[in-house]
Amino acid sequence: QVQLVESGGGLVQPGGSLRLSCAASGSIFSIGYIGWYRQAPGKQRELVAHITSSGSTNYADSVKGRFAISRDLEKNVGHLQMNSLKPEDTAVYYCQAFVTIGTLNTRAYWGQGTQVTVSS
Repeated sequence: QVQLVESGGGLVQPGGSLRLSCAASGSIFSIGYIGWYRQAPGKQRELVAHITSSGSTNYADSVKGRFAISRDLEKNVGHLQMNSLKPEDTAVYYCQAFVTIGTLNTRAYWGQGTQVTVSS
């Protein structure tokens, strides 16, 4: 089994920063795509940023220049550095990863989510 666990969420004032982490554990052979999504109350889940196994990144227009996604291949961890946070960034943030396990089967896994609240 594979588990993804997010951490790093919390309450921050507008203009502040947070760094989210997504740690994968289990019988992992490799991790490909990692994506960070968010879902605000009453809204659909949206893709915030993703990073491929080769390190290519892509961002939603609303976070370009403020957020940065990264990964540590050796530690099976993904990060989302969030700077210049705005109240509209308030949401539950989820990570998704495409994980190949020891049997060489690949599937997508989701973390449980971490709350980010931007408020004064």
